[in-house]
Parts: sequence; C-alpha cells; structure tokens
Amino acid sequence: MRLTLCRLTFHENLFYATREAGRLYETGRYLHNYALTYALGLVNAPYHQSQQVPSYAAELGVLNEQGIYVTPARGVDVRYQLVTFKFADNAYRVKMEQSSRNLPTFGRAKEIAVGSVFEFGVIHPGNLRLPRWIRMGLWRSKGLVEVIGETELRPVTDREQTASLPLNPLDVAGNFRLYDLISMPPSSLAEHAVIETEWLKAEIPDREPLFLPAHMRYTFPEAQTKLF
Repeated sequence: MRLTLCRLTFHENLFYATREAGRLYETGRYLHNYALTYALGLVNAPYHQSQQVPSYAAELGVLNEQGIYVTPARGVDVRYQLVTFKFADNAYRVKMEQSSRNLPTFGRAKEIAVGSVFEFGVIHPGNLRLPRWIRMGLWRSKGLVEVIGETELRPVTDREQTASLPLNPLDVAGNFRLYDLISMPPSSLAEHAVIETEWLKAEIPDREPLFLPAHMRYTFPEAQTKLF
C-alpha cells in the first residue's frame, strides 16, 4: 500500500457548522474524512435526496474493496473570517422554521478564510489520480489540492505509536491509550492519538516519518448506523 500526502489550500471562504452557539455558527480547524472523500470524487452521492438521510455505509463502503482510504485533514495554517448573513424574502423579513437540515437562515458564521491550508493523507494500492481542484462546505468553496509526496507504507514492529495525522476512531482497529477528542458531526475525530495496534510507517523527503495505524477502513457499526 502507498500513502499520498496532500496539501489543500482554500481559494474561497469555507463554511460548515461544527459548533453552534446561539446565532454563531463556527467552522472547526479539521476536515472530516467523509467530506474529503466525497469532495475528491472518490465516491458520489445522489444530488437529490428526498429524506435527507446520509448513506455513508453504502457509498463509502465500496472503497474498502478498492483498498482506498482518506484520513481526516488537519489545519496547518488556518485563519478565520466572521461573516453576518441573512436569507430573506422580498418583504425582507426573517422566518426561522424548524428543519431537519443544518441550514441556518440568519446569524453570524465563523468561516475558514481564503488562504488557509490543511494536510491529509490518502492510502491506496497505487496509480491513484486526485483532482487538482475540489469544492467543499455549505458554500461549495473552491480548494487547490497539491501532492506533497508519495511513498510506500512499511510495517513497524512497535505496537504503540502516536498517529501522525488525525483519525476517525470508527475506522481504526486498536486500543486507544490517549488522544485529543475533536467533537464534530457526523462522528468525532481523534488527534495526537496514542494507540496499541499494528502500525505503518511512511518516509517522505524533508518530512518527519509518518506513522499511521494499519488496516484503516471505512467502518459503520450497526449500533452507530445513524450518525447524525
């Protein structure tokens, strides 16, 4: 298996509501691996979904058969912009209705600003082509994908390491010893995770060695099928 380490630089403000505090909708400094996988075009979802129910297991699960896995992304140079917004009709009045979707009609949005940079990894068997430009978030913000480096993943003998990239705990087989919890929908992530498991090592020129848990795959336990 190979690891492609990628840099993602946003050319437009990025918004998604990681945290809501009254009328403040805040965007976090991590990108979920589900969102990245869809944005990279590795899987596709129907444009129209009448019930607004995600089908992660059916859509992302096919990548397990192909040996492809995308890690969450960490912000390495993140700046913010606070934006006031309002959706109104011709009478310029605001009507806030109950909705099952996370779609605010007025308030303030703390957005990831233009120029912010993230890093993530893609594990694959080889010969993987990634798009140069992607779109993410509620505003379909444009981002530039650049490959930092690509290398083979080699097994290591030490069963306890610290993960070099953020992880989705649902996708990792092992005993988590220590980690920083990143609370965000549709499932929380873990940063600086110390895990007892099998490990893989990637060495990319001019970078510290990267350690990632072996056998990461998109996993959807039956008890957690409903992730929202």
